[in-house]
Amino acid sequence: MSSPTAPDAPLAPTPGAPTGDALPGPDGLPRCPWSLATEDYRAYHDTEWGRPVRGDRELFERLSLEAFQSGLSWLTILRRREGFRTAFADFRIPVVAAYGAEDVTRLLADPGIIRNRAKIEATLHNARVLTGWPKGRLTELIWSRAPAPAPAPRTTAAIPAVTPASTALAKDLKREGLRFVGPTTAYALMQACGLVDDHLADCHVRVRREPGTG
Repeated sequence: MSSPTAPDAPLAPTPGAPTGDALPGPDGLPRCPWSLATEDYRAYHDTEWGRPVRGDRELFERLSLEAFQSGLSWLTILRRREGFRTAFADFRIPVVAAYGAEDVTRLLADPGIIRNRAKIEATLHNARVLTGWPKGRLTELIWSRAPAPAPAPRTTAAIPAVTPASTALAKDLKREGLRFVGPTTAYALMQACGLVDDHLADCHVRVRREPGTG
């Protein structure tokens, strides 16, 4: 799950904001600016985004949702997440891999998800590819591209959309036959699943995780 991007997420710095462009939320705690757009974003930012995610099912879910998000606001996906989990059997890979034409028709009629045929069919295709993998291989492949820890970004402008590591990860996944896994999608996955930590330097989520800060 990615950090939301324009047009609906970034907020301009305000007087009295911390160094960099972390901004105080309603509780006074500094946060990454995109998280202040809605309560949904704030909860996701505070409790999920950037925290390490492992497990083939869990990463298949995140990879699938990132693919559905392509071209859309992340909020659109976030508010439909439970609908996606219901529609795709909680992203249990063998179950999704067994979906057929009737399931595609059902999914295209499901208002709880994004009804995009290409993305639906890519999700089913990816599940079928992954059923042939040994347990843990997806987790190992994705985490093998985790870069060395980098200095904390101080501003949102310092956060890239694509990196050499995400480009390499996208190539790895495509080489294995997976679809809808371009470098931008791969970097959003890396951000969401904790392979990189793109919380701003002054964001309270990052500050409380840093050594020596309690």
